[in-house]
Amino acid sequence: MNDVITQMLSHYEIKNINDEINALKEIIQEIVLLGLSRGGFFNEAAFYGGTALRIFYKLDRFSEDLDFALIKPNKNFDLSKYFVYIENELKAYGLNLEISSKKKNNKTNISSAFLKGDTLELILNFFPNEVNKQYDHLFKNIKVKFEIDVNPPFGATYEIQYKLLPSPHQLRIYDKSSLFAGKIHAILCRNWQKRTKGRDLYDYVFFLANDVNVNLELIRRKLIDSKYINDSDSFNLDILKDLLRSKFKEINYVDAKEDVIPFIKDLKSLDLWSSDFFIKITDNLK
Repeated sequence: MNDVITQMLSHYEIKNINDEINALKEIIQEIVLLGLSRGGFFNEAAFYGGTALRIFYKLDRFSEDLDFALIKPNKNFDLSKYFVYIENELKAYGLNLEISSKKKNNKTNISSAFLKGDTLELILNFFPNEVNKQYDHLFKNIKVKFEIDVNPPFGATYEIQYKLLPSPHQLRIYDKSSLFAGKIHAILCRNWQKRTKGRDLYDYVFFLANDVNVNLELIRRKLIDSKYINDSDSFNLDILKDLLRSKFKEINYVDAKEDVIPFIKDLKSLDLWSSDFFIKITDNLK
């Protein structure tokens, strides 16, 4: 196995196959970020979402997807021009994955791509001492999705961050207040009927516990963009709190816990989850 990957794996506590797959995905994500950085992607775009929060701000849960937003709207943005940089880095670290674009719906501002690879092959690449028969059920390809908003609302604020592994590189990311705005937008606007995203709720608690202020202008513009509120509507922190409190009354917390369990270590942190819990902690939003 590549020495750099061995070094990166040493940062993880691996106890079971779920831990192995989470570590595998996260290292692939970091190699993708390296490739994008070397291709100049972060001159045009910024990294945000749960994975950005984990990698740069020590969120204690794993995250599946890579989310980006352009700095300036460009509906003709071509994500595929960066694929060669990603492929070069993956090959350099001995990883056999295929990258492809998802056909874009003209009505959406999101461009998507997927990395796919044989799960068993990758597991045995990362963990060569494992017994193959433990993985007989892993015939489905492992998948890492990344998405970019090509027409984001104005109002995000950014930071330049540096990573030393897998090789030194620079990224532009949303700062914590803008990441918090994006997470609140997800809580309010995501289609919960199809999938209760407990990961959004987990991150919400993380932001409040770390005393992060929300970028109020960005969340306002994102809610307008999603037609959740109108441009002419009154909007301030108290109104945002009321919107969240109403949402927290609707959520199925059993489903929310099931969603986040595969991505966290401390399951006891979910014991308090209820509408009353989330409504009360929203008093701390600032």
